Amino acid sequence: MTAVAEPANFLERILRRLADAPNTSFLHEVRGGKGPSAAGSDVLSLIAQARSFLRSAGLKRGDRCALHAGNSVNWVATDLAIMAEGLIAVPLYSRQAASELAVMLRDCSPALVISGDASLRDAIAREWPEHPRIAVLDEVFAAAKPAQTAPEPPLALTSKDPVTIIYTSGTSGEAKGVILTVGNLDHMLRCTNERLNDLMAGHSGQDHVFHYLPFCFAGSWILLLTSLLRGSLLTLATDLSKLAEDMRATSPHYFLNVPVLLERMRTGVDEQIHKTGGAIHAIYEHAKDAWFRRRMGDESASSFWIWLANLLVFPTIRKKMIGGNLRGLICGSAPLAVETQLYFTMLAIPVLQVYGLTETTAICTMDCPGRVEPGFVGPAIPKVEMKLGEQDEVLVRGPNIFAGYWNRAEATANAMRDGWFHTGDQGEVNEAGNWRIIGRLKNLIVLSSGHNVAPEPIEDMILHLLPDAQQVVLVGHGKPFVAAIVTGDVSRDEVNQALEIANPQWPHYKRVRSFLLHPEPFSVENGLLTANGKLRREAINARFQAQIEEMYSATPAA
Repeated sequence: MTAVAEPANFLERILRRLADAPNTSFLHEVRGGKGPSAAGSDVLSLIAQARSFLRSAGLKRGDRCALHAGNSVNWVATDLAIMAEGLIAVPLYSRQAASELAVMLRDCSPALVISGDASLRDAIAREWPEHPRIAVLDEVFAAAKPAQTAPEPPLALTSKDPVTIIYTSGTSGEAKGVILTVGNLDHMLRCTNERLNDLMAGHSGQDHVFHYLPFCFAGSWILLLTSLLRGSLLTLATDLSKLAEDMRATSPHYFLNVPVLLERMRTGVDEQIHKTGGAIHAIYEHAKDAWFRRRMGDESASSFWIWLANLLVFPTIRKKMIGGNLRGLICGSAPLAVETQLYFTMLAIPVLQVYGLTETTAICTMDCPGRVEPGFVGPAIPKVEMKLGEQDEVLVRGPNIFAGYWNRAEATANAMRDGWFHTGDQGEVNEAGNWRIIGRLKNLIVLSSGHNVAPEPIEDMILHLLPDAQQVVLVGHGKPFVAAIVTGDVSRDEVNQALEIANPQWPHYKRVRSFLLHPEPFSVENGLLTANGKLRREAINARFQAQIEEMYSATPAA
């Protein structure tokens, strides 16, 4: 019997996993509880079709192929096919403005663009008249399926070979293409797999994973690849209006989140129980108050209400929210409010935080199950070094660090100095090795008094106190005091009440002394949020410059 060669890299291991379990479902598209599934043999067949299409399109090793579509089984198969052909995948956000996409596409010069549908294709074509061929995703799978034989191995790849260019969100208005290599992915997927082994200790059978975040974001893509490697069943939620329904129907063991969803889940529970009223509402409110007081060290808070809620209320919340199988929620992409993490802890739902950037293959730190410190994002992952530089900037080096920015040698040299990647994030680390991220250095507000203000913690606190607000953005660079822009359906009285609670918790120079109300939320479409929901602070300041100046003129300095 001929020995089967051990897979050399993550891609070979994924294809081997699919081939070894031809009848096992790996992917499931769900819309309102229903949708198609794809077993190992199905995914391999789709990969073979996509590879055939890429060859017929004349693409050669090293060419870039842009993938501009929403999550689907076909997206996954196309992405794996691109890498198997030795091409470089360039995933793009389907909801991003076509004008911004055109800038990225001109930058990476793809030989082929694959769009999710005709409307996405046409939007790019209008903004990029000199475009190469733009195919629609259905075209990739329209041809007859190749004869099913043994799965074709991928082209040989070395650890230094690039497999993707993922464009950063461009909060300053300029997105850069981050090159990730086989070696980056090999290391990161080993780390994520080991941490999920810890989370799922004692469980036999498939992991059930729920997923709604676009695969074009690095962290989302890492979870996809990890799930394939682990042989998990990954359920893709393709209708965000049915997210809560699909989440409950899936009853996952874990899934990846952004803080805004956890905030909405928490607010939704509060609102639903308030509507329910009666004894349930009373028990819930008393238990919350007692739990948080005891957490803050107040031993006089009665444990009776917590015991009663654990018996009558909290189990029902857990089951209705996310089914009965949950081992933990994984959260990344932005800072999570400590109060929110503690809220889920109260419900016996662990929230594991992850910190990283696209340039670090999405991850630098991961919480360890059973050793979570609320407000921290866990220790550095294996073989990754982290330290603090000037102004407490987080510096990182290790096998997770990207190969550089596409066509931007100067930007790469600026980010990589003396072998360390400069993240641009302010942080701190405690004696246990757990890291806390304070905010972005470039977001620091330097007042005319010389005081430095990190806006993120203040914004998070005020936003938490204003459940109907959409965003809170601090301004005041070069000004005598800090002010804010508040979006959403919020009144002046509500903001004033929130500030009366928040301001005393900060030193005088961090207190918000004036604010603007703006009913329209910031969004990707109006150019004030990045593709993954981060604030474009420079654009916001420019858009509201006149109102900001008027606000400061009307409010005398202290």
